[in-house]
Amino acid sequence: MRSKILLPTDFSKNAWHAINYAIELYKKEQCTFYILNVFTASGNIIDSLINMEPGSELYETAKLNSENGLAKVLDMLAFKDHKNPKHKFEIISTFNNAVEAIKNIVEEKDIDMIVMGTKGETNYNKIVYGSTAINVMEKVRNCPVLVVPELAKHNLPKEIVFPTSYRTHVKRRELNYLIELAKNCNASIRILHVTEEDQLDKEQLNNKKLLEEYFENIDYSFHTLGPIEVPAAINCFVESRESDMVAFINKKHTFFGSILSKPLVKEISYDSKVPILVMHDLRN
Repeated sequence: MRSKILLPTDFSKNAWHAINYAIELYKKEQCTFYILNVFTASGNIIDSLINMEPGSELYETAKLNSENGLAKVLDMLAFKDHKNPKHKFEIISTFNNAVEAIKNIVEEKDIDMIVMGTKGETNYNKIVYGSTAINVMEKVRNCPVLVVPELAKHNLPKEIVFPTSYRTHVKRRELNYLIELAKNCNASIRILHVTEEDQLDKEQLNNKKLLEEYFENIDYSFHTLGPIEVPAAINCFVESRESDMVAFINKKHTFFGSILSKPLVKEISYDSKVPILVMHDLRN
């Protein structure tokens, strides 16, 4: 079955890098890549909605810039000689708020994965994740999101780190994308538990046993670090092992409060080179 991958772009270097990363990641699979540009007249979506009627000069200019930008992306892909017979490319230009547009396309096209850059055209050096990336990771809950830093290597991941507290009961289907990715890339999964406790309680042991069942057909191992702050532990573990990706399950209302909020953004290195795969709690 052909995978459907959504590639949002604002025509920045980071977005272009994410597109190329996705093409490499799925090079062995039958894929349709939807390259999406969301256009507005100004940075303020409210101003855009008020002032941009289809047919107005503002609207038509922004639309033309979007369509020309997408055509240029296709030209750049052709220039790079991306002739994988398993891959098809379609372009989508739409006027909307970026997150709403992405939600709509995910539903309309039944998208399997979103792959996007960490930062857009502003590319402010002191932040790891731009507001659009954060909002997509947090609010687009019916599709996994892979966020790719500009410095990520264009090679298939060989080691994926999966941090867990063992406190949450995870269903197998919530990990399907991670398992399939590991199989397709022949990657190992390193399950990282950051703790101050010496032993796991009964609930944690049960949840750990479930992970053993879920990962039984791939190479995996368990690791423990502590006592240390979670963001610093993940950073340390990934850097020391030169791991290629970090995967999380986003539990609604808790994930960004404890993992990807300011502590991680502040403490993870500014030149982060590791893509982050965000999956979702299907009960929310």
